[in-house]
Amino acid sequence: MIVKMSKYAFMVYHREYDAFLTTLRELGVVHVKETNSVLDNAELQALLAERKQVSTAIRYCKNLNSQTKEETVAPARGLTKAEGLKLVGKLEEMQEKQAMLQAAKVSLEKDIAYMDIWGEFSYANIRRLKKAGFDVTFFSCPTSKYEPKWGEEYNAFLVNNFQSVTYFVTVTKTGTPIDIDAERPKMPDRGLAKLHLAMEQLLDNIKVLNNQLKEYAAGQYNTLIELEKNIQNEFNLSNTLVQTDREAGDKLMLLEGFVPTEEAPAMEVALEKEGYYFQELDIQDGDRVPIKLKNNKFSRLYEPITKMFSLPNYAEFDPTPFFAPFFMLFFGLCFGDGGYGLLVIIACAIMKRKVGTDFKPYLSLFQYLGLAALIVGTCTGSFFGIALVDIPAFASVKDYFVSSDNLMTFSIIIGLVQIVFGKAVAALKIMSQKGTKYGIAPFAWVFIIIALCCAFGLPMLNVQLSDMVKNVFLGIAAAGLLVAFFYNSPGKNIFLNFGTGLWNTYNMASGLLGDTLSYIRLFAIGLTGAILGGVFNSLAVDMTEGMNVVLRAVCMLLILLVGHAINIGLCTISSLVHPLRLIFVEYYKNAEFEGGGKEYKPFKKA
Repeated sequence: MIVKMSKYAFMVYHREYDAFLTTLRELGVVHVKETNSVLDNAELQALLAERKQVSTAIRYCKNLNSQTKEETVAPARGLTKAEGLKLVGKLEEMQEKQAMLQAAKVSLEKDIAYMDIWGEFSYANIRRLKKAGFDVTFFSCPTSKYEPKWGEEYNAFLVNNFQSVTYFVTVTKTGTPIDIDAERPKMPDRGLAKLHLAMEQLLDNIKVLNNQLKEYAAGQYNTLIELEKNIQNEFNLSNTLVQTDREAGDKLMLLEGFVPTEEAPAMEVALEKEGYYFQELDIQDGDRVPIKLKNNKFSRLYEPITKMFSLPNYAEFDPTPFFAPFFMLFFGLCFGDGGYGLLVIIACAIMKRKVGTDFKPYLSLFQYLGLAALIVGTCTGSFFGIALVDIPAFASVKDYFVSSDNLMTFSIIIGLVQIVFGKAVAALKIMSQKGTKYGIAPFAWVFIIIALCCAFGLPMLNVQLSDMVKNVFLGIAAAGLLVAFFYNSPGKNIFLNFGTGLWNTYNMASGLLGDTLSYIRLFAIGLTGAILGGVFNSLAVDMTEGMNVVLRAVCMLLILLVGHAINIGLCTISSLVHPLRLIFVEYYKNAEFEGGGKEYKPFKKA
């Protein structure tokens, strides 16, 4: 759900404003209303740039510490912002130097690889020949184009044949024209021995620099975190000042903000105690009220998915608890294998013991998703690619496994359920935003779809209906159509309502068919994963046939591990992407989700 917000205005004498902001920051509940754009303020933009610079350095140090498993991370040191930014600049200089050394290493590796073809020789000897009146020229050409006569004409000496390319040199008197159809390569300026020596020195420099970076990451990580917090606090304070209106010749400071309604009384008591003036205001239509989500333990795990697309605006419902069960089910249908689901649950349980608190909710989410995959996979009779229905031990219960035909039907049905549910949510939203009468027609369509599905869909599922029951469903559909055609625009004339009803009917019929068929992908993706798992099992058996027992066991194990690892990876990606698409495209469209909400970020210390 979306937490209810209250709007407040604060009016403070200018000499007391600094103390007031300190109090407000300590309370940490007021989301300052932005009346002026951050983009138009150079000071705020500079602070944002500094924060980004520091954040980049923190991520680098964190990653480096995790790679080196550094446990002796130094505590934070008290630095001024200038000293802290200078510290960040030092890191950037080392990173730039590291990039230059890596580029030099790549260049040396290329030179060494090329000189390995020519072998070791002395450039000093070549220079002595030059002084004696002889030129040494390097050539390369395709082996098929090399002509032996060049040896007689130009004293050509074959050096190497490598990858169908011939490398050779000529020794001629200075000034002798050389008419050879071959490439004259640009040679490195050093011999092979000197190149190897340069590489050793370069690797030593890289090692020294890497050690310096490790020491930096361990020594400055916490200091950089504190620096980031200080910059964030400075930004929050400066932004609050920018959003403050000055009245009465800059004597009075006026600030507006939003507070969660449940926390407003405590804030009022604290401000009244300090003697500051405030007043609660009515929220206007144009106000961009910040969004704070509050859900139960289960739905809260799915909030990152909501934020991935967009937060809802204040005038609509939080979609998280509405799509959470569907997303879990869709993941299970796409994953399609009970063994894989069990593996996900176990892997997440083990990882939760080793990761930080911030990452644990994501693992809990995947445990729920793994549970859905375990249930669906078990129901469909797929366990690590093994078709349970074909195992003699399960012969007595094989009729209870869900067949592929039934699974496809179920995918369509669950898709239709979500679409109808989305339309019901949209109708409720319209009622809450515009009034009850405006939601009657949208609700009528919900009853029309349900009634027609029951009247015509149930017999297709071998559910027999009496004529009376069928007529009741048709009567509900007819009544709903009357409402949808003649009361879709309350207050407008009957002809406008009828025309709008016809257009809505066309859109409803075409959209409903296309949206429902989109859910077939749930069945198709799940079936693909199960089949691919079975293919790897068959490969493990067939490809190792004829081997001795030990070798066959080893080869089968390798094929199964690699094959199922690949399949799990593919299934995981598909099982995340396609349910997200169904939620964001199909459900959000039918629920008339608007989005565009701004996250609640109270003015407080970082």
